Amino acid sequence: MLAPVTLRPTVPLMSVSLLLASATAYADEGEAPKPPQLLVPTDFDRLVLDTGRTPVTPSEPRLLSFQIHGEYQARANEMSSFLLTPTATVINAHPGATGDSLGQNFFINHWLRITPRFSIGDKLTFVGQMDVLTGLVLGDTAHDTYTDYTPNDSYNGFSNVQPRWLYLEWLTPIGLLRAGQQGEHWGSGIVANDGDHPSTFGDYRYGDIMEEILFATKPFGERSPFVVAVAGGLVYRDNFARLTRGEHAWQGVVAALYQEGMNSLGVYGVYRYQTHDETSADPLYPYADKLEVGVLDAAGNFAVPIPKPGPPAYLYGNAEAALEYGTTNEERTIQMTQNGQTTDVRAYGGSVAAGIVLGAHDHEPRKRKAQSPMGSRPDLYGKLVTQVEVGYASGDANPLDGVEHRFTFNPNHKVGLLLFDEVMRFQTARAAVAAQDPYLVGPRPAPGLDLLPTQGGVSGAQYVNPTVVYRPLPNFDLKGGAVLAQSTADVVDPYRLVTQGAYVNYRGGDPTRHDLGFELDAGAEWRIALDNDLTLQLGVQGGVLFPGGALADAMGQELKTPYLIIERAGLQF
Repeated sequence: MLAPVTLRPTVPLMSVSLLLASATAYADEGEAPKPPQLLVPTDFDRLVLDTGRTPVTPSEPRLLSFQIHGEYQARANEMSSFLLTPTATVINAHPGATGDSLGQNFFINHWLRITPRFSIGDKLTFVGQMDVLTGLVLGDTAHDTYTDYTPNDSYNGFSNVQPRWLYLEWLTPIGLLRAGQQGEHWGSGIVANDGDHPSTFGDYRYGDIMEEILFATKPFGERSPFVVAVAGGLVYRDNFARLTRGEHAWQGVVAALYQEGMNSLGVYGVYRYQTHDETSADPLYPYADKLEVGVLDAAGNFAVPIPKPGPPAYLYGNAEAALEYGTTNEERTIQMTQNGQTTDVRAYGGSVAAGIVLGAHDHEPRKRKAQSPMGSRPDLYGKLVTQVEVGYASGDANPLDGVEHRFTFNPNHKVGLLLFDEVMRFQTARAAVAAQDPYLVGPRPAPGLDLLPTQGGVSGAQYVNPTVVYRPLPNFDLKGGAVLAQSTADVVDPYRLVTQGAYVNYRGGDPTRHDLGFELDAGAEWRIALDNDLTLQLGVQGGVLFPGGALADAMGQELKTPYLIIERAGLQF
């Protein structure tokens, strides 16, 4: 898995299980302590992926505390051109766009995220988070990709303000109550992902945010490893709805988690009812897009020590599998609309990852702030981390059969740098734009176009993703990775199917060719501790994609080899 290992698979439970289980994660008071080499450190995540983030200082009884943490990140991106679907608008506005239909080769983007916390004792905490600045600030702009949530088509880096979290968290005698606007995250993040989990390669964007009330408790007592949670509210923003766009998605959540130390297993269930008021070319003919779907998701993870002499080593892993089942009228043909038929949703997907961490002790401890306040050894770091993730998302070879089979991972579950996060992201975004072009489809676009863009998530594909991180120094990472992927069904562009009646891929090629390609990624990062709990981050990441036949055009010509280089600079505070 490319995202950092989430050792506590939590829905909006991200801090719930930590708070409720912190007293019993290890031996009870009075018991003989276990040998140190048999324990997994409480900040094990840092051994796998050291983010350099400043840890939150725990609140104390009968004391008021206020702290602000956050980050500023800047990225300079150099990306080669790759072909996308041209439209009449593109040809008129951008002559020659068929040879470079994205329009972006060099650009700089940035974001400033702050997270203030105010605690009254150790029971009541107010938490906020905001992207004060985020977006494109310099360089080339993309064009005709506005169906993507972050289309990079305008210089909005100094005007785009994104409120994220503002909630109250109360640790009551019987459980934890949280109310307000909050992130939602579960398991490895293939379904619910809060957009605040750094990954080995790539960066998070936006994330799932709810206007929600959540309650979590341990029904069998404070020292029980069993946690249950219920939550409900209105979706502010996620991969399928945005409240600011007039989409109203009500959601109820039930989750159960069994956790002992770093090992856990949980089940997460969601019921969602979503509507969006529309008009049919004329305001006199209103209608509503509706989506009613249930999601059942199981997630688990483990981390265990590997007995051996010398520095400690650990075996870890995680798995998540999800099923979507429901109905919608957002994706329908003209005949289905006339007959009042809806589309059935029958989609599924999952990922499994396993890895090994070889630890080492820093015998000349440097001033590094990325240490957990939970008490693990400050000189222990992960010298070598190897991991393999395998993932599957069901695909849909026939968009007109009345059944939606395509499963799309949350785009913040990162798999590589280029294939899913750039090429497939913008291919689907451009296809959705082309399908709305009035030169071709008239004043009323086909229904369901908002669901076509993947936003960068794995969709209708299966992959193998090995990664390795080597740290010659505790604060310096060398990274490598690869992605081998193929589609799980014929690759069919719904836009070309509707406008041309042709079952072809996004470039007009053979849809039965399933090979998406092979990607190689590499990177380096240096974390420099500064005074006043600041950490400077400097690094570079790059990827190259060797495209497969699923990205070839009607003549069988494969996509020109794309590459991406990202120079990275950041400050954690």
